[in-house]
Amino acid sequence: MSTKTALFVTCLVDQFYPQVGEASVRLLEQAGCAVEFPHEQTCCGQPAYNMGYHNEARRLARRFISIFEPYDVVVTPSGSCTSMVRVFYPDLFAEDPSWQTKAVALGERLFELTEFLSERSFDPRSKFEEKVTYHESCHLLRELGISEPPRELLRKVEGLELVEMERSDLCCGFGGAFSVKMSELSEAMLE
Repeated sequence: MSTKTALFVTCLVDQFYPQVGEASVRLLEQAGCAVEFPHEQTCCGQPAYNMGYHNEARRLARRFISIFEPYDVVVTPSGSCTSMVRVFYPDLFAEDPSWQTKAVALGERLFELTEFLSERSFDPRSKFEEKVTYHESCHLLRELGISEPPRELLRKVEGLELVEMERSDLCCGFGGAFSVKMSELSEAMLE
């Protein structure tokens, strides 16, 4: 029996970086997944949630859960969306046990792309002869505790030299809604 795998591409990938979604499909197919892309997918609700619009976020979360509930596995190239579903959906539905149960169940089947590939001992079979470093994703590290899988995949790339940067866990200042609401502070952190 094959695993029914869906790709959630996120708002940013869909609108600004579609090549990331296309590359995600190629990687998942290379890993042996038959990838489905539910065309009715939209936003996980994180922007609304982060801005304090929890009722709107709950509506988006219900829609998200309904769309992805039929899948055995959901993969997304986004630590922040993974965190939204796993960490914050259960809180959104604290007053609604049936939806909270659905949210928790989906969170257990939803994976960030590097986490998913790493857990399956994926070999990227690629070559990139450069020296690179890796900066931690805040949501992956702080909310999900995921640090090693992205590095593990990088180490498998032929010719790539991974050089650890000092304080790779230090916030870059981007922070999504934070960078909009507090742009001066965000820019100072980035600098």
